[in-house]
Amino acid sequence: REFIASYALAPCSTIGALCLHDLRSNRRVVGVHVAHIHFKPSLSDASTLDALASDEAMLSCAGGLMVEHPRLAPHLDRIEGGVDAVMGLSTTLLSELLKQLR
Repeated sequence: REFIASYALAPCSTIGALCLHDLRSNRRVVGVHVAHIHFKPSLSDASTLDALASDEAMLSCAGGLMVEHPRLAPHLDRIEGGVDAVMGLSTTLLSELLKQLR
């Protein structure tokens, strides 16, 4: 509960990196993307913490962070960098790197 409540105090972040390699040209491009997840203070309410801590689905995620979960959604303020990046792959970064390879 204390760990989940800490997300209401300061944004948490996910960091992803990609490396694309073109086998024909032997060119390689790399990039890093950071997403920031901001939660509302309501995330630290006792009833919210009890509900989240008792949900096995929430506890099976890296960092207990499942931004798409219906119980968490009302406490989500904003995501800087995209939900796709939080879930594992920044499509923006992938698109930028593909353009660099062309």
